[in-house]
Amino acid sequence: MTTFSELGLDEKLVKATDALGYVNPTPIQEKAIPVLLSGTKDFIGLAQTGTGKTAAFGLPLLHLIEVAQKHPQALVVCPTRELCLQIVTEIELFKKFIPAINVVAVYGGTSIGMQIRDLKRGVQIVVATPGRLIDLIERKAIDLEQIKYVVLDEADEMLNMGFKDDIEFILQNTPKREATWLFSATMPAEIKRVSKKYMKEPFEVTVGKTNSASKNIDHQYFVVNNHHRYEALKRLIDFNPGIYGIIFTRTKLDAQNISEKLTRDGYDIDALHGDLTQQQRDKVMGAFREKSLQLLVATDVAARGIDVKEITHVINFELPDDIEVYTHRSGRTGRAGSTGICMSIIHAKDTYKIRSIEKMVQVTFHKLELPSGKDVCRKQFFSLMEKLLNTDISHGDYTTYLPMLQEKFADVTKEEILTRMAALEFDRFLKYYENAEDLNVREQRRERKEFNDRPMQSEGRQRIGGNDRARPTQYSDGDTMRLFVNLGTKDGFYKASFLQFILDMSDLPKDVLGRIDMKEMNSWVEVDKKVAHQMIKAVDGKNYRGRRIRMNDANSR
Repeated sequence: MTTFSELGLDEKLVKATDALGYVNPTPIQEKAIPVLLSGTKDFIGLAQTGTGKTAAFGLPLLHLIEVAQKHPQALVVCPTRELCLQIVTEIELFKKFIPAINVVAVYGGTSIGMQIRDLKRGVQIVVATPGRLIDLIERKAIDLEQIKYVVLDEADEMLNMGFKDDIEFILQNTPKREATWLFSATMPAEIKRVSKKYMKEPFEVTVGKTNSASKNIDHQYFVVNNHHRYEALKRLIDFNPGIYGIIFTRTKLDAQNISEKLTRDGYDIDALHGDLTQQQRDKVMGAFREKSLQLLVATDVAARGIDVKEITHVINFELPDDIEVYTHRSGRTGRAGSTGICMSIIHAKDTYKIRSIEKMVQVTFHKLELPSGKDVCRKQFFSLMEKLLNTDISHGDYTTYLPMLQEKFADVTKEEILTRMAALEFDRFLKYYENAEDLNVREQRRERKEFNDRPMQSEGRQRIGGNDRARPTQYSDGDTMRLFVNLGTKDGFYKASFLQFILDMSDLPKDVLGRIDMKEMNSWVEVDKKVAHQMIKAVDGKNYRGRRIRMNDANSR
């Protein structure tokens, strides 16, 4: 197997990888590093999250930096604050034996003044989120004239989040760059357009297949009625006592509601969504990383760029509309060679979506039945016994209390002690699951061929099921109102992200929406008449990236 010492890296960097216990590069590192060390080649690296992309570009940057030059020479642009900090942390580890190289993170939600001061002290590598970087450029607080290397990390996520114009602005403001390196999990049409416009004959490396999910992940699904979703979620959590995972929801309202319900039911959980301040977000993420929280419930937008090791499970409270979103969700687990489980709670009518994902992502889903109440209690009981037998009793002065314990339990048999301990621990579970109903929906054998044959492409994006509606509407034309919105594809939206955006703003369930018709500058959306004015009130007059949103009845225009 290839080692880092064989890739052509500076010996101080090889020493750092050895100190970190890294001997053999991952496939993306092995293929990318020798190419990037030339410093003059544009590059596209396609690989799933968790495959070691930060080292794939971070090590070559450190190799190429001129240590004596105290101005920005390399710029790494990424979608979120969390990913920004993660990249800086990893690069700091790699430069352990080259301390004269300075790396600065710039991102929103914190003092721009302090970041300006850090830049003025002299820095060679800047890691930035697009919005804060543009603020610094417009304030003339950062000089990008001498930037040689630009890295676009998680490029597909940045485009999904509406940063296309920002990325182009940044590339236009780095006129002397010698190389542009683009790393992405998927290759949508927008990335192809950006690469064609700003890159010259890029060297392209693909590890695995684009839109493919990690082979280390077991993909499972459970069919339930819609009104049983929460009970199904609770049962899956209870059946996996050691779970450390993320629950994905479509809307921030769902995220908040599920978090509050599970907290009331005694789980260590918190929510991550767009209404949180940066301080609140940092607090939640800090608790989750420290494992003070067992579970995190998050919307797709809020979870962008989260990289937490050892996540055992991802649970889709509902399937997303886009295959790329499913790939990103499932990729939160099974990282860096470890195994993981991605579970999806679905309605019977959504089974065609599973077939579509299987076809496009090229993985096999396993249909499992939700465990019964007795199964859950049995699993919890054995978990407790295992924990009891594996408890480390080598530390602590327990012998001081043994005589008192022996005296207290002198007339109690071992069987009675175990029974009492089980009753103390499992009373809540036994009562809750004593008469638990079967939540499984038995699927009919009839296959609906029209679902399996639906087209999968729309505007360069792959949609699960592929139709043009946000979901199959249950309303007749007389039950809906057509609303006009002055936002469109030019604002970085595609249909699924636009649906998510307006649902997040209005806190309405997704089933109130019908057809969405998107143009470059404007969009039209069908909505249940009963909630149309509630949606208008929630959205009209708000701001999106400095632009005032207008929403009104399309028929009144």
